[in-house]
Amino acid sequence: MSPRSASVNEELRRRSRERLLQATVELVGERGYEATTLADIADRAGAARGLVSYYFPGKRPLVQSAVHRLMHMTLSEALEREPVTTDGRERMARAIDAVLGLTRSHTTLMRMHMAGILQAEGFIQCPEQQRLAFLLEDTVTRYGSEQPEHDYRLLRALLMGAVVALLLPGAPMPLGSLRAELFQRYGLEWELGTPPQDEEPAPR
Repeated sequence: MSPRSASVNEELRRRSRERLLQATVELVGERGYEATTLADIADRAGAARGLVSYYFPGKRPLVQSAVHRLMHMTLSEALEREPVTTDGRERMARAIDAVLGLTRSHTTLMRMHMAGILQAEGFIQCPEQQRLAFLLEDTVTRYGSEQPEHDYRLLRALLMGAVVALLLPGAPMPLGSLRAELFQRYGLEWELGTPPQDEEPAPR
């Protein structure tokens, strides 16, 4: 196989995988995890059923990869939106707002994602998760961290905890309160990032 043919095939595989991940986000968001089958996802993506198994060992890994892709795309868009900034504090605020915002824009998907992580399958490593991790570690580096790897893991843990609290059935925390706590933790002013229009910071 020529280098050009190999490159074309690689691009086709990448696009097929992307279509499957996007279809997963759409269907699980519409129907929920249990009501979405791998066959449904393949049909929505316009792919053969066997292609799903080729890329992913099961539905749970597929869904986790799809959510990590969504989180990476959302975070990337937030960090690079106009006006583009290199200010570490603004980028940290944008990162927090991007992740917390997914609990509103993709509530069903994010609730299912967190439930899956807390079950036996645990946290699944995948290319999408690695790209998300790179962006978050770059964020803490620009913020001024002297221990980026450690501080990335701490930021990830804080964001996961906040997402769980926002999605807790029957007793969710207000987004404004959790945002205020995280912003105080990182010394950020409420006006940074994208403040929620319908909530004010919790009084301290």
